[in-house]
Amino acid sequence: MPSNIPAASGEGGGVRSVQRAFDILSLLTEDRRSLTIREVVDETGLAKTTALRLLQTLEHLGLLWATPKGFAAGPGLWRWAHLARTVWELPPETVQLMRELGARHRETVNLYVPRDTCRVCIAQQESPQPLRHVVRVGDELPLWAGASSKVLLIEAPERLLVRVARSSPYGEAHVPTLRAWIGQAAHDGYAASHGEREPGLSAVAVPVARGTGPVAALTLSGPTVRFTAERVREFAADLREAAKRMSERGFDHPLT
Repeated sequence: MPSNIPAASGEGGGVRSVQRAFDILSLLTEDRRSLTIREVVDETGLAKTTALRLLQTLEHLGLLWATPKGFAAGPGLWRWAHLARTVWELPPETVQLMRELGARHRETVNLYVPRDTCRVCIAQQESPQPLRHVVRVGDELPLWAGASSKVLLIEAPERLLVRVARSSPYGEAHVPTLRAWIGQAAHDGYAASHGEREPGLSAVAVPVARGTGPVAALTLSGPTVRFTAERVREFAADLREAAKRMSERGFDHPLT
């Protein structure tokens, strides 16, 4: 590593430096495209000298770029972005299946994969309706609630359920609820949720399988008022058919 990375003794210090660097990068968003040193200090709690050394290191690596307004995303991120796109880009057949689902039901279609105690959106077909649910590709959502979470946690080990529960507002006492949700999803072959994470938001999800376990969740989501019991059953049947076609083609994340 470059010598201008903040000095840290031992493995723990090195890990902290890496974490702090990524904490800084994560402050950049579409709405905030540059960062001042003051913003970094205020939002990370780092000392000004530490923040400055990290910013300079990230700039040296090309991950940040110094501008008159502050530090913006650097050109070095382009290589990572291109690599991520080539790795996570969905097969055309999967994209077409999601477009067809969205066209038939006029609700947002998402595809999620699990990552530790979260689920990551890797693809979306946005609803054409004015009132709709939108999750950006790359967004991480918690696994402690939601239709997608219930199917992604099918066959999850007990230790993961405990960690997921601890990350929820309910703590470890949430484990029995998770078990009940997962058991119901495994029995029905799909899961539904109504306002579990966000009031007024509903979703229906099915697992995309590889072998016997889920590798992804295919989901329709939107305002609860449109997710009647009859519509939920209709969504579930169509989602199951689409997920079956994805699984039959050997879906293994988007790497097929």
